[in-house]
Amino acid sequence: QVQLVESGGGLVQAGGSLRLSCAASGRTFSPYAMGWFRQAPGKEREFVTTISWNGGYTYYADSVKGRFTISRDNAKKMVYLQMNSLKPEDTAVYYCAARASDGGSRWWNEYAYWGQGTQVTVSS
Repeated sequence: QVQLVESGGGLVQAGGSLRLSCAASGRTFSPYAMGWFRQAPGKEREFVTTISWNGGYTYYADSVKGRFTISRDNAKKMVYLQMNSLKPEDTAVYYCAARASDGGSRWWNEYAYWGQGTQVTVSS
């Protein structure tokens, strides 16, 4: 069992930056690949990015490529999402998720553990 808690969300103006954090607890953090997903009101859950358990592989949705960066610190059991050049369309609840595999994935149904989410609101 892995428990995940996100933090770092908030209100920011377009063009600004936020750094989301995801703290893991419970069973060993590895080998768990990690992912970030988001869901805006009235929309389906959307893949944002994923990272392999050793951090050697990352993959991003086209909509965030070049603006967002995922990273992890296994010693601290933390995953981070640095979000730069934020746009109003990035407004959503952001969820951290853990996948019991060393490889990342863009498919939400391959993740067994989820955090409660953190709200990110980008004003124009």
